[in-house]
Amino acid sequence: MDQKFSIELACEVLGVSRSGYHAWIKREPSARAIEDRRLWPMIQQAHSESDATYGARRIQHDLADLGERVGRDRIWRIMRSNGISGRVVRLRRRIKQLADEGLHAVDLVNRDWHPDAPNELWIADITQINTWEGPLYIAAVMDVFSRRIVGWSMQPHMRKEIVIEALEMAIAQRRPAPGLVHHSDHGAQYTSYAFGKTLRDSKILPSMGRVRTCADNAVAESFFATLKKEKTNRRSWPTRAELQSVVFEYIEGRYNTRRRHSKLGYLSPVNFEAQQAA
Repeated sequence: MDQKFSIELACEVLGVSRSGYHAWIKREPSARAIEDRRLWPMIQQAHSESDATYGARRIQHDLADLGERVGRDRIWRIMRSNGISGRVVRLRRRIKQLADEGLHAVDLVNRDWHPDAPNELWIADITQINTWEGPLYIAAVMDVFSRRIVGWSMQPHMRKEIVIEALEMAIAQRRPAPGLVHHSDHGAQYTSYAFGKTLRDSKILPSMGRVRTCADNAVAESFFATLKKEKTNRRSWPTRAELQSVVFEYIEGRYNTRRRHSKLGYLSPVNFEAQQAA
């Protein structure tokens, strides 16, 4: 049952004077509170447009694009007081690879993830996302220069065809000059003869990290961690077709074109490439 207490009793319990309470009631909002109220709709909109994934750091850059110079701590405080937050990446254990069936390439990268231009270094990986129909496997090829996903394929299996399709898409879109380095792990799909022939036919150099060392492919794994954090781990997926549609929209409609990347000065991959080409 609801109970109402007198002001005298409430002030006594809280240890404040009645005059102090009435002064607080009548007090005008501070300049800081007024400014927080003005910023809140812009922060809320930036957070909403990111599909509720952006934290204070990326929202700070969105506000800067609007001409608002706001400290990251202030944005974080306003977000916290209004009960919203960004989403945190948690890297998960990699899927089990098929049995090794081919040759292995040497590591041409040695964790140097700083190419000077597009189409100098691509990195590739596969991940698995479960649906009610069974797993969907996603293979992706990333241009490390801009962190742009330049090729991808989705299949209900993880045979060599899935990585070949992703590579062929990347080649068709980017048309790289001879000498591009393609880096991957030692999964059987990447060591297969058919995949190696696709590389050779396009004069692409194969590179592979050390066995059982996930840091040698961490850049590619970070993309999949972001995909799962921001999109696919937030609900279950009844069908593979629905999940495929969502992943396609995320890659082409958000990640490549609009999502701010901390390694790119908080530009999206497409905007970063455009800025570098200008």
